Amino acid sequence: MKSFVIGIRLAIVTIAIVVVSYTALLLAVAGAIAPQTAQGSLLKNAEGIIVGSSLLAQKFTRPEYFWPRPSAVDYNASATGGSNKSPTSGDLTDRAAKTVAEYGATREKPLPAELAAASGGGMDPHITEAGALYQAARVAQARGAALAEVEALILKQSFASGGVFAPGRLVNVLELNLALDALKK
Repeated sequence: MKSFVIGIRLAIVTIAIVVVSYTALLLAVAGAIAPQTAQGSLLKNAEGIIVGSSLLAQKFTRPEYFWPRPSAVDYNASATGGSNKSPTSGDLTDRAAKTVAEYGATREKPLPAELAAASGGGMDPHITEAGALYQAARVAQARGAALAEVEALILKQSFASGGVFAPGRLVNVLELNLALDALKK
């Protein structure tokens, strides 16, 4: 019995050190090094209300907003992941055809690939600059804004991805939509 009690005490001390102390230390270091990221990279609207995270995609469907990539998990951050369907899957083909139709893409004006295909995690908050520019006319018309003004905002919001295999310039969809809302004020 004495060995059992000693074992339980050792387990409790180990859990306290490994789980509690180590986690608290990592959180403190992360908070000191990158406080915005450690708090979830939360974004606020003009009224100061938290509207989302710059790290997670959100579903935008209204024509006056830029739309993100499709999501295999319907933008549910607690269920991130791909669809695990084969590229030859009829479901994926149907979803892509529906997406292409929603954008009004044609042979003369083809849809950028990332706007028709979900990302691996289903929560990618970025689209390419080309994907945003593709949507600019719809957004400008829906907002009653000048196309040049919307395109200029896209170029201002875009940034170099920095990845070797990544596309050239990206735009965070939520940040772009917040910047659009700020334009009309």
